[in-house]
Amino acid sequence: MPSSPSRQLETFPNPRPDRKYEIRFDCPEFTCLCPKTGQPDFATIKIRYTPANTCVELKSLKLYLWSYRNDGAFHEAVTNQILDDLVAAVAPHSMVVIGDFMVRGGIHTVVEARYDAK
Repeated sequence: MPSSPSRQLETFPNPRPDRKYEIRFDCPEFTCLCPKTGQPDFATIKIRYTPANTCVELKSLKLYLWSYRNDGAFHEAVTNQILDDLVAAVAPHSMVVIGDFMVRGGIHTVVEARYDAK
């Protein structure tokens, strides 16, 4: 059965919850739509986090990011939404999501959103 986009993020137990370590993902094929023009926006989404009890499963992350392909979203909104959804799914010690968007109208936009558990 072919895969399809999904906003469902799956997790699995952290194999080393006793150790603080960092997981990094670079997702260079992210696309969403400009909410003003409807044209595609291309970005690299970079995710960096220190897991607590769970980790995000990669296929579900791929399908989650794919789900934005037909959504109109400002760069700031989509980067923060990705952070919010990932934090809700894995409850990490800390997480950073960076949206590094391709040049549009002569402007290169990079949005960095952070979460630190208290």
